[in-house]
Amino acid sequence: MRSTSTSSVPRRTRRGTALAATGLVAALTLTATACNDSGKDDASGKPDVGASQAADSGDGKARIPADLANKLKEHGIDVDQWRDGGWKNWDKDKWLSAAKDFVNPVIKGLWKPDRMKSAKEANKTVSTKDAAADQGVSDPAPPPVQAQAEQTPYHQHAAPVGKVFFDSPQGSMVCSGTVVKDVNHPGKSNLVWTAGHCVHAGQGGGWYRNIAFVPAYNDLGRSASELGDASPTEVAPYGAWWADWASTSGQWIQGGSETGGAGAAYDYAVLHVKPESGAKSLEETVGAALDVDFSAPQAPQVATMGAWGYPAAPPYNGLKMFRCLDRPGRLSLSPSLPTMYRIGCTMTGGSSGGGWFRVAGGKTVMVSNTSIGPSDNTWLAGPQLGKGAESLYENMSRTYGGR
Repeated sequence: MRSTSTSSVPRRTRRGTALAATGLVAALTLTATACNDSGKDDASGKPDVGASQAADSGDGKARIPADLANKLKEHGIDVDQWRDGGWKNWDKDKWLSAAKDFVNPVIKGLWKPDRMKSAKEANKTVSTKDAAADQGVSDPAPPPVQAQAEQTPYHQHAAPVGKVFFDSPQGSMVCSGTVVKDVNHPGKSNLVWTAGHCVHAGQGGGWYRNIAFVPAYNDLGRSASELGDASPTEVAPYGAWWADWASTSGQWIQGGSETGGAGAAYDYAVLHVKPESGAKSLEETVGAALDVDFSAPQAPQVATMGAWGYPAAPPYNGLKMFRCLDRPGRLSLSPSLPTMYRIGCTMTGGSSGGGWFRVAGGKTVMVSNTSIGPSDNTWLAGPQLGKGAESLYENMSRTYGGR
C-alpha cells in the first residue's frame, strides 16, 4: 500500500545524504549463487504435492496436502473445486480472514511469465489532510527523490529483493519483498518480509490467495518487448516460492483500509515460503538474506535510508527494480499511532512491501518496508519496526522456520 500527497516540492540534494547513500548501495551489493533452473514452467495447473506433504492417490491426480484440505473443509469449501479454480470465489462467507485461516496450496505453473507481467500494483494512497496530521510529530514533507534503476543483473547487486505476487478480488496483484535471515535457522532461511496489505485486505477483508515470491524478478532488467521472448528462468531466475504460511499484525487485520487507515503504522508481514520444486532453502538458493533491525533509532538519528522495490504504476511498469535513498523524517497519521519513517521517493504502487535498509555496524540491515505514500508520488512512508514486529518474526521463525 502506498499513499501520496498532492503538493509539489522542488527537488533538493544533500551532500551528506549522497555520501552516505554511496556506502549503502555498496553494502547492499551482495554476491549470490549462480542462477539455477528452478524457474522452469509447469503447465499442469495442479497443486504441488511433495513426498513430505501428501502422496499421489494412485489415479494420477495430485491432492492438496491433508492439513490444508482440512482447513478448507472447516469453512465449507470443496477441496477439488478450490484446486481447479474455486479460489477465484471471493464470496465474503468463504473469504478466509482470521490469522489461523491462511490457506495457500501450491498450484504449479500458475504464475507464468505473462501472468506475472500483467499483475497490477497494490496501491494505497492517503489524502493531503491525512498526511499532514499532527504536525507536532510529523516533519515537513520531504522534497521528491528521483528513483534510480538498480544495476543488472539483480542477483549480483540486490539479491535479497524480489516481487510478491498474489490474487485478490480485483485480480492478480503485485508488491515487493525482501529475503530476511531466520534467527533460528542460520544460513537456511525461507522467510520473506513484505507489507501487511500485500497479504491481507485489512478490516472487513481476508487473506489474499496464490501468494508467491520471485527473487531477482527479471534479473537482466529487460523491457516488455524483450520479455516477450524471454525464458521462464530469465523472468524468474530462482523460480517462484509459495507462501505456506503468512503472518501480519493484528492491527493491520483489524484497522487496515484502502488508504492505510489505523493499520498503516503496523503494515508489515512475514512469509514462510517453499519452492515449486527443489529442496534447498530460499537463502541457500538466492545466496543472500538480510538481518532485520527491530531497534533502529528514530528518524532524526538516521543519516540515510534506502527503499528498494519494483514500482508498477505509471510512469513505471513493474518490470524493473528501482531504489531511493534519503535522510528519513517522521510521519504521524494520528497522535495515538506510532510515528512512521518517511523519505522522498518517486516510486509508485508495486513498490509496496519493498524493504528499507540502512548501514549499521558496517553491514546492511532491514529497518522497514514501503507502506503508504502521496498521490503525486513524491514520498514514501514505512512503519517503524518494534516489539510487535519482532514478536511476529520470532513466532514465524520458531513455528514454521524449520519446515
